Amino acid sequence: MKKIALAIACLGTLAAPLAVQAQTVVKIAFAGPLTGPVAHVGKDEEFGTLLALDDANAKGLTIGGQKVRFELMAEDDQGDPRQATVVAQRIVDAGAKGVVGHVTSGAAIPAAAIYEQGGVPAITPSATSPKLTQQGFKVAYRVIANDFQQGEAMAKYAVDALKAKKIAIVDDRTAYGQGLGDALADNLKKLGVQVIAREYTTDKAVDFTALLTRLKSKQPDAIFYGGMDAQGAPMLKQIKQLGINTKFLAGDGVCTGEMLKLAAQAMSPDVYCTQAGLPAEKMPGGTEFKKRFKQRFNTDVQLYAPYAYDAANALIEAMKLANSVDPAKYLPLLQKVNFKGVTGTVAFDPKGDNRFGGISLYQFKDGKWAVIN
Repeated sequence: MKKIALAIACLGTLAAPLAVQAQTVVKIAFAGPLTGPVAHVGKDEEFGTLLALDDANAKGLTIGGQKVRFELMAEDDQGDPRQATVVAQRIVDAGAKGVVGHVTSGAAIPAAAIYEQGGVPAITPSATSPKLTQQGFKVAYRVIANDFQQGEAMAKYAVDALKAKKIAIVDDRTAYGQGLGDALADNLKKLGVQVIAREYTTDKAVDFTALLTRLKSKQPDAIFYGGMDAQGAPMLKQIKQLGINTKFLAGDGVCTGEMLKLAAQAMSPDVYCTQAGLPAEKMPGGTEFKKRFKQRFNTDVQLYAPYAYDAANALIEAMKLANSVDPAKYLPLLQKVNFKGVTGTVAFDPKGDNRFGGISLYQFKDGKWAVIN
């Protein structure tokens, strides 16, 4: 009897590691800029994705009769369209079951073609160009509002509240920046407001003196910049240095905590920005998310980490609905996803856009971005 008992005990000892080995590892990729001038935005979203996977793993989910453990595959696309396609192919080849990303529209748009070929769903937390979901790909989704909505909100505010009659538009020629500039120009035209100049720069530039000197002679009531904070900050500094008395308007790429640091003393109440989505304090789970994010990563939410969290959970929700982690089986179920996320209700229209995307408007006040509307 003692030998039998000992044998059973030994089998029991072996059973624990066998149970762990029986877990199915499901690889979820994150793709975005993890190096370079907008790496802070990429890391923010990477952390949001990781937090979602941590939470899912803590629940011990069973999908398709197997215990699953989600594992993050983080890839740096440097915010570059060419690198994005290389990264996308690497993700497909690695057998990732879904993608959170890409961060920028310029990267997300070409990468979507690779994911379409590989049949891997990709949900972006922050790529706002309408072109992303207009390509007709079945795998491309977003949990954030798009540029059309940002352009409309900024145009109305600039005209109705700021009484701007002469507006100049500058963009960085990326898919994101140009798309945002186009959206604003289209909406200003509808309102009968003149765009007095349309200037272009790049997402690597730091000296805007010549460009701004041309604009100064036109005496704009407002200058809108479509691009990221790495260029928005020096542009704003140079506007002040050149003595241009104007409002500075921008989209979500400038609506960051990093902008406040980079622009420093150049920030003033004449600086406004739109942001796709709601401020954290207005999100259903925003306040708690910010607290947990800080505890987990010892840093504050920069911008779109809550949307990355919801994007990862949208992938997981579709897997649960399909009872499968196979992209071919759960991809059609993304159309049926409907859940209360940190940012609000997440549900997609036939093109892959979030049915419940919103826009917030901010003004710089008392050292921070203050919600106006």
